[in-house]
Amino acid sequence: MNQSRIMIVEDDTTIQAQLQTLLAGNGYEIAVATDFSRVIEQVRSFSPHLLLLDIKLPGNSGFDICSQIRAFSDMPIIFVTSSNTDMDELESIMLGGDAFITKPYNTAILLAKIAALLRRAYNLRQAEVLTWNDVALHLESSAIAYNGQRAELTKNELKILYYLFKNAGKICPRNAIVDFLWDNQLYIDDNALSVNMTRIRGKLERIGLTDFIKTKHRQGYTL
Repeated sequence: MNQSRIMIVEDDTTIQAQLQTLLAGNGYEIAVATDFSRVIEQVRSFSPHLLLLDIKLPGNSGFDICSQIRAFSDMPIIFVTSSNTDMDELESIMLGGDAFITKPYNTAILLAKIAALLRRAYNLRQAEVLTWNDVALHLESSAIAYNGQRAELTKNELKILYYLFKNAGKICPRNAIVDFLWDNQLYIDDNALSVNMTRIRGKLERIGLTDFIKTKHRQGYTL
């Protein structure tokens, strides 16, 4: 992805500078958190495609920040930290982190992780529109439109609808959608799909689509 924006939330100025040099040298647009009491505001302002997040920070911990971000964004989050216990890694996954890299980190591995997460998160956002029964799914702008009305979608909402549109008219099993959404299902509660589906249906209803996604009992979903 060209000119992807990455935000660094790290209070060690030496590591902060190293990461900034490394990532800028590899073609990324970089922002660095400067006020750790206002990280969420800075994230909203910069709107990064990916976040590098330390755990031990002044004020709120990286875990707190991750939880707050997950309330409004599905952007990939990589924890880059000196905390290397299994419990820290498990908590980072449970809170919605996408990767966990310990310091001192291998720069090649970090760059590979970043590239892989960006591909996985944004590879659907190409200039393409999928349609079904007069409903248009805009992949580039991450939105769904019907009868002149439009609803913005999160990354996971877009991926769920993309999968359903690509298989329109067929029953899509729940486990197949989960496989498509998340590579590692070990820590994924099946309820996560239901929560996403409820949010999607709410957005569809607001643009006049009341029965666009149908539930097939014990089978899955279909358009």
